[in-house]
Amino acid sequence: MRILGLDPSLSSTGWGIIEVESNKMKYVADGFIKTDPKMPIADRLAIIHRTLNEVIETYHPDEAAIEQVFLNDNPTSTIKLGMARGVVILAPALYAIPVTEYEPNKIKKAVVGVGKAAKEQVETMVKILLPGCKPKNNDSSDALAMAIAHFNYRGARNLKM
Repeated sequence: MRILGLDPSLSSTGWGIIEVESNKMKYVADGFIKTDPKMPIADRLAIIHRTLNEVIETYHPDEAAIEQVFLNDNPTSTIKLGMARGVVILAPALYAIPVTEYEPNKIKKAVVGVGKAAKEQVETMVKILLPGCKPKNNDSSDALAMAIAHFNYRGARNLKM
């Protein structure tokens, strides 16, 4: 079974793929989708969608996990994040891939053991839990953490192999 972790952002959407076999996690791939802030929002969203489609068609994930939305102090940033999240949720849904959302503190707790962990701690644990993994940036590291959290919360015994 393959799990796609997603960290949505209009500027840099992270993605990460892990494979679960015999109740063990294995790193498959990760990356991020950078968009130019000077481009129209519609074009930036289209880039995210197209790239995620390519990721899905290349790696064939069975399930996807995404961080639940949080509110910013800046309403414009919150709206832009909401638009990116919509595209990121839509991409796997169009392939009939189930998408599960997790609160940020649950993701950190599942990966680090502490719900208030720093980004550096999350990235360190991702590298420990997925030997050979060298995340491309913080966004792809966070996406891999979401995939790991999904595996942990879903329960290894419930995953179809």
